[in-house]
Amino acid sequence: MLNNIDAKLFREMIAGGAQLLANNREAVDTLNVFPVPDGDTGTNMSLTMQAALREMQEVKEDDIIALAKAVSKGSLKGARGNSGVILSQILKGFCDVVINAKDVNTKTFAAALKRGTEIAYSAVTKPKEGTILTVVRMTAEYSESIAAKNGDYLVFMQLILNKAEDVLRETPEMLPVLKKAGVVDSGGKGLIYVIRGFYNVMAGIEIPLVSDESSNGEEASEGVQFADIHDLDDITFAYCTEFFVTNIFPKTTESDIDKFRDALCEIGDSAIVIGDLYLVKVHVHTNNPDQALALALRLGEIDKIKIENMLEQNRALKEKLMADRKSIGLISVSGGAGLEAIFKDYGIDRVIEGGQTMNPSVKDFLGAISSVNAESIIILPNNKNVILAAEHSKDLAEKKVVVVPTTNVSEGLAALVVFSPDISAEENAVAMLKAAKKIKSGQITYAVRNTSIDGFKLKVDDIIGMTDRGIVAKDKTVVAVLKKTVEKLINENTEVVTLLYGNGITDEAAASDAEVLQAAFPSLEVSIANGGQPHYYYFISVE
Repeated sequence: MLNNIDAKLFREMIAGGAQLLANNREAVDTLNVFPVPDGDTGTNMSLTMQAALREMQEVKEDDIIALAKAVSKGSLKGARGNSGVILSQILKGFCDVVINAKDVNTKTFAAALKRGTEIAYSAVTKPKEGTILTVVRMTAEYSESIAAKNGDYLVFMQLILNKAEDVLRETPEMLPVLKKAGVVDSGGKGLIYVIRGFYNVMAGIEIPLVSDESSNGEEASEGVQFADIHDLDDITFAYCTEFFVTNIFPKTTESDIDKFRDALCEIGDSAIVIGDLYLVKVHVHTNNPDQALALALRLGEIDKIKIENMLEQNRALKEKLMADRKSIGLISVSGGAGLEAIFKDYGIDRVIEGGQTMNPSVKDFLGAISSVNAESIIILPNNKNVILAAEHSKDLAEKKVVVVPTTNVSEGLAALVVFSPDISAEENAVAMLKAAKKIKSGQITYAVRNTSIDGFKLKVDDIIGMTDRGIVAKDKTVVAVLKKTVEKLINENTEVVTLLYGNGITDEAAASDAEVLQAAFPSLEVSIANGGQPHYYYFISVE
């Protein structure tokens, strides 16, 4: 009988939940409301769990409090997309209870799940029932009702898994868009894989190690570097000291070199001593470089001495940063080299790679915010599924951050047209959002499964046109769908149609399609640009 979770089991459970979700990432991705190739819920949730797992693995001791703190921190830093952010909040609430509990029994687990539910709901401005939120809430409520009578985790977990599956099956009845698409909620399904991973670990059920290729390079190992990585605002040891010890004395031993390394650690930090009895390279930050050199002279001769005053470097760096600092910096999200170039031409300081198929994490936003030398930052998410992560980064950033909730790249570009460096970030945000919502936008892509939706019976690879009203056109050719979609977007006041082409559309094909549109709508000005975006043939904006 298993009636308590200790540190070792907690560590294994997090790893098991992350692995089972990774194994089924693509299955969750396919549960997309629209039959288009940008389902990313499984990917986002898996990346969030992997970030939590990596942070946890840095904790070497079996201390459940330290492990829970790491999971909470790692999941938040790595949260991607709405589903990933919500999952990170569920984990945060869960871990908060674990950290303060004497024993992690089934009652504690139920309380932790309830707290995770509360924090997840509070993270969403307008919670929708029929989503992952409903699955976790109803599962948490049920777990509280049965915990007292079911102290055996194996019985308890199987019961709440059954309940979660029952709730998931009901999600199409709660959310009409799911019923219309013939799918259950993808976030809820992903959460069930995590909980089932917990159960499998408890029950001793092996979880195959299937590689999750969605890591986007985040897990790549870092090579050893000789780099001065330190907080320039809090320098304890002022002098970066580097030199070689050559012509090692015959009496010097490997033990002497080890003792030398230890002695350097007593007079400074960031000590690196590598080499052998022929040549030793030394690097240390210290307030007494003369002592470091004197210690080295006991081993042999010293050569190529370099001593740099990091305090002076810091002062110079601060002066340069202040001289170059902008009042407002701009960050946007987009996918494709062409779109990145276009956004930079419009004045964006930092473009975060992502969008439909790869939502940036909170950590990605924080890194971008830190990299832009400005007092305030304006973020253009350019995707509905990115806005929540951007909002969470605002709360964690050390700078003032304003998020303009643009839902596509067309809105993002329209917002940039009215940006003014002479007014505040808040005033800009109001004007930019107003400009973004004035345009109408659409996308041309292809169906990835057979389904019926928005009055269309679709087959795999059908070309489809979409607007904010859903799917509005389908046909066998891109140009035919493009023409039909533009026709749905324009009215008597429309003057300009802008096409951003990608997904294999050549320059020649784009020019030809633009000519067809120009002939069909002679009163309009049709312009094209290479966006290079994946999966979508065209992004359309009309104004």
